Amino acid sequence: MSNANHNLWRDDLDLEQGPHKVLIIRDKLIDSAREDRPVKLKLYYPADDNLTNLPVIFWSHGLGGGVDGASFLSRFLASYGFIVIHLQHLGTDTSLWEGKEGHPWDIIRDTHISRDVTLNRYKDVPFVLDNLSNWVKAQDVIKDKIDITNLGMSGHSFGALTTQVMAGMTFPNSDNQLQSFKEDRFKAGILYSPGSIEHLGDFSPDEVYPTIDIPLLHMTGTDDGSPISDLGYEIRLEAYKNTHLADKYIVITEDGDHMVYNGSRGKLKENPKRDIHEEIVKVAALAFWEATLKNDTRAKDWLDSGAISTYLKEEASFESDIK
Repeated sequence: MSNANHNLWRDDLDLEQGPHKVLIIRDKLIDSAREDRPVKLKLYYPADDNLTNLPVIFWSHGLGGGVDGASFLSRFLASYGFIVIHLQHLGTDTSLWEGKEGHPWDIIRDTHISRDVTLNRYKDVPFVLDNLSNWVKAQDVIKDKIDITNLGMSGHSFGALTTQVMAGMTFPNSDNQLQSFKEDRFKAGILYSPGSIEHLGDFSPDEVYPTIDIPLLHMTGTDDGSPISDLGYEIRLEAYKNTHLADKYIVITEDGDHMVYNGSRGKLKENPKRDIHEEIVKVAALAFWEATLKNDTRAKDWLDSGAISTYLKEEASFESDIK
């Protein structure tokens, strides 16, 4: 797979970098209603003063992660005219392992994440949305570029589960009763290693997933098991199998593992297909966002018709269900 591959929806696609230089803003919002809870932000944006009305994509990290994950992906998307905002969720972020002896994965494996900590993670997303307009007004370099009404949600692993919840998946509250935390401001979402529910108790897939009602792109791989358990990649397929209300797409990379979406390895051994899989992640994500947030009919046709399969060749399988 390389720039010589012409099986794409646009001929001018550079698989390394788009036409725009990318810059970064780092900041932090404080939620006074939740004991001054901080939510770190890292924003990627294209440095072109002629760009306006750019769509916004949120990205939510996995367990033990932070705002610096998935930089290869967010830089690529921003270089093609998107603004990507990474959120950091206190209590399920790098604070779990920073400054502690041992490998982060070992520490995370031994850490109990309470239901309230998880629910606080989900509350970070609407909190940032509620404050985004005022925050943007104070950012001279992007305030004239951004369209905060044109929003997508995405995330890796725990961040994918966060995306699923924002998309309408029900989730047990503090009383262990299923509740909707849906965020209606998002138009579409991408799940990098979709979140599973085996740790939630006696809830079945047909109780939690079917209420998802926005278009979603699911991405996983045949080696994408849980890095902190012995479960295989099949747990990543349940959200796709049990949603029926909106367009859905799934890309399953051959030998693709859990950490490729984050751009890091953790304790996983090196994957000889890492570069190929990172390219697939970038290309599929860009096509999906151009189709859903930029209303690009070429990108949507490329996905809906299954023409993406010609690009993927033997490196990944593709399936869709268009409503």
